[in-house]
Amino acid sequence: MLHLHRRLSTVLAVIAISIASVAVHSQDGAQKAASKEWPAVSGDLGNTRYSTLTQINKETLPKLRGAWSSARFDDGGGGRAMPVVKDGLLFITAGSYVYAYDARTGAAVWKHQTGASPPSAGLTDFTRPEQGLPAREGVAVGDGLVYVGLSNAHVVALREKTGEQVWDVYGGIDPPRPGQGVSGAPVYAGGLVFVGTSADPGFRGKVVAVDGKTGRKVWEWFAVPNPGDPGHETWPKDNDSWKIGGGALWLVGAADPDLGLVYFGTGNGVPQYAGDMRAGDNLYLCSLVALDIKTGKLKWYYQTIRHDIWEADIAQSPVVYDAQIGGRTRKLVAAMRTDGVLFVLDRETGKPVQQIEERKVTQDARSHTVATQPYPVGADRMLPDCDEWSREKIPAGFKLGCFFSPASLEVPNLLTPAWGMRVTPMAYSPQTGYFYALGNASLQWFRRSEDPYVFILGAGRVPGLPAGHGVMAAIDGRTGKIAWKKDFTGPRPSGALATASGLLFQTMPDGNLIASDAQTGKQIWQFQTGVAGGAAPAVTYDMDGEQYIAVGMRNNVMAFKLDGPIDAKPQPEAAPRPAPGLFAGPLQDTNKIEIASYVRDSSQGGTRMYADEYAFSVYRARVKAGTTVRWVNNGRINHTVAAEDGSWTTPRLSPLEAAAITFDTPGEFTYICKEHPWAKAQIVVTP
Repeated sequence: MLHLHRRLSTVLAVIAISIASVAVHSQDGAQKAASKEWPAVSGDLGNTRYSTLTQINKETLPKLRGAWSSARFDDGGGGRAMPVVKDGLLFITAGSYVYAYDARTGAAVWKHQTGASPPSAGLTDFTRPEQGLPAREGVAVGDGLVYVGLSNAHVVALREKTGEQVWDVYGGIDPPRPGQGVSGAPVYAGGLVFVGTSADPGFRGKVVAVDGKTGRKVWEWFAVPNPGDPGHETWPKDNDSWKIGGGALWLVGAADPDLGLVYFGTGNGVPQYAGDMRAGDNLYLCSLVALDIKTGKLKWYYQTIRHDIWEADIAQSPVVYDAQIGGRTRKLVAAMRTDGVLFVLDRETGKPVQQIEERKVTQDARSHTVATQPYPVGADRMLPDCDEWSREKIPAGFKLGCFFSPASLEVPNLLTPAWGMRVTPMAYSPQTGYFYALGNASLQWFRRSEDPYVFILGAGRVPGLPAGHGVMAAIDGRTGKIAWKKDFTGPRPSGALATASGLLFQTMPDGNLIASDAQTGKQIWQFQTGVAGGAAPAVTYDMDGEQYIAVGMRNNVMAFKLDGPIDAKPQPEAAPRPAPGLFAGPLQDTNKIEIASYVRDSSQGGTRMYADEYAFSVYRARVKAGTTVRWVNNGRINHTVAAEDGSWTTPRLSPLEAAAITFDTPGEFTYICKEHPWAKAQIVVTP
């Protein structure tokens, strides 16, 4: 018995030590969940969007009402910005300003304008990159300073209490060029501020670390490595495609100070849809990377897509968490691939937790596609692939492809699933062990130009395309299996806030703040704010023993608490949704139409022109009965214009040839190119 008692004592001591060590880690490391404050845009350094507060729970939800509503923002809307709450103040970015509010009352404390006022509300920060507008996601706070990334690649520090600017550092490339900027919120950890920069208009994305107190640049790490650095061998040796290779860092990173690591998801390759000039795996595109906090040295990486030609960034922020797997606590980090597959890695080593299988993918020699792509064994995919879309009616003339089907000059009529897991942050609840993720499921006309550097391919309109829909899923963070999933045929909610009371809070485009059961996904409460148009994900915090929930609305901030003074607005009447027409978009009053439409692409920092052989210059033309409509072939190949129902046709038209048809009967008429029947347009004939 004495021996058993000693063994039991030893076991209890070990357990006590383990619990203590976990508690210390929970308080000081990346796993410190948000509680009284919401000190980062996603609540903690791990981006879990989870709070330990429980005052607002399933029993008290009926008493949750509006607490305060701030004054309107001066210019622009809040968009995606998520509040940060620290030291009694709530900080948020909107338009050209950073705002600080009293977190208890919503009273304005200060505001700081970082650039010129946007010319219109709702302006995105990259429309006027030279103005230096605040990052779309929000700010970081630490050491009494508020850190803000700007759309001109600068980072500024403001005094937390007054908004006075303390320092300003440039983090972009030299000489400065429009189009590079800081899009995601900064990360503050270990006395340093970390930001990522954009890359699509002909740059390389990079992570920049600056000293939080002085603004001195400490290190930078490029997503596309320099010559001589590890990973550069995955880029061609016979050209300089690496110099404009992409790899933007669009969103806020995560950090684990205990391990001394900061984590970022990297972006797509450039050119986006063509790999002609960049054969190879193209490290470190579409990768989750772990960098040494102090030096910026790459500790490990995991590439979720090799040789990206799908614009398939890791477009949701990585999440750092701990979970019990195989009877032991594992330090993990998760990244969502844009097709809806969750990758879970050991955050110390970068090794996948699940076995990875390599699946063969469709090949295209021109784009130098790689033979296989990685998939976690047993993991579920959130978004439907071609097997599910094949059950829908596919518009005549098109071919259905899958995720990883490349855009190809040989298959210009390809429809593929859109890579729809973008921007909306995930949440993770240690109670349920679930990730809560949102995305959009849809098909797209996926094609490319002969010029590999063209990105914007015109409207890409497809009459009769199956309707897309929003998707929300709870994914088990240990297995990758989906616990529950909801489809939204109408507007979908924002990203989730998870709390220790077993609730998920989300905003809806119709103005409702909703609460759902985290275990089942069932909605159990809603509050109509009266502000439609969408809002950012909610946050929560405690002031004087009262739990608040705050949301960056379209034009201001609104907070909620139990027995708050603001009543819900009446629920709007559901307007009947008209059945979608085959064609959508404006009507043009004209009887002159060109076959092959010229498109101007200014997305890559310059301007490129190309002729789209599969688009008519007028998508929807309106004429009066008795009008003769004239088509001219403005392309480089032969085209024949014909009614889709076969009731009329022009002769085959060589380049520069023209033909005409007279329309005597009022109605709506679909016509196609006979040689390329996926090229469609409409004539609307009025009396």
